[in-house]
Amino acid sequence: MPHMPTVVFIHGALNDHTVWTAQSRHLADLGYSTLAIDLPGHGPDAGPALASVGAMADWLLATLDTAGVQHAALVGHSMGSLIALEVAGKAPQRVTHLALLGSAFPMKVAEALLDTARNDETRAIDMVTQWSHAQGYADTDTLRQLMLRLAAANPAQLLYTDLAACNAYDNGETAARAVRCPTLFIFGAGDVMTPSKAARRLIEAMPHAQTMTLEAGHAMMAEQARAVSSALAGFIGSR
Repeated sequence: MPHMPTVVFIHGALNDHTVWTAQSRHLADLGYSTLAIDLPGHGPDAGPALASVGAMADWLLATLDTAGVQHAALVGHSMGSLIALEVAGKAPQRVTHLALLGSAFPMKVAEALLDTARNDETRAIDMVTQWSHAQGYADTDTLRQLMLRLAAANPAQLLYTDLAACNAYDNGETAARAVRCPTLFIFGAGDVMTPSKAARRLIEAMPHAQTMTLEAGHAMMAEQARAVSSALAGFIGSR
């Protein structure tokens, strides 16, 4: 359907496109074209990882050009939310909808986690896995195994590279003020990594943005797969 935007899913630190499996299938079943990307250094074609959110945003815009996608709805999680925000700020005319999941600005990373990611990536993965899930959520090992697999297959210190990029990103408010499309923030009530209060500066810069909170942790796409899928479908399909 020509009036339905392509929906582009952007994963977070040391993740890949598979974290969006439920949501991309749901939107595809509704008739949307979907594109769940692997950022450089995060997929089967390893290549060098990009060291800044700005560079990742430029790469995504070039990827959309190559794919012939002129207009898209962007859905980003955590680091991916910063990339989506930066793209919507740089090229507002190309973004029809912006959904930011588990977002924060500034997205500061504790120095202890950065040091651990640099010197003991496996231990850092264990830390991130624990903090990514709401208390009591049973299946934490799926995310851990994904991160271990990506760390083994892709450039060294990939988790550190991603976390450092989040930590250094400083253009959030400027990008937010340049956004011209409908925007939705989705938060996890049990998210200790990016609690909703950490996005206050972005929300204030986009006074017409919608917000919603789910009973989930940071890994909300797995913990509340149906609720996230339904929320995205309702948001993108509403206008």
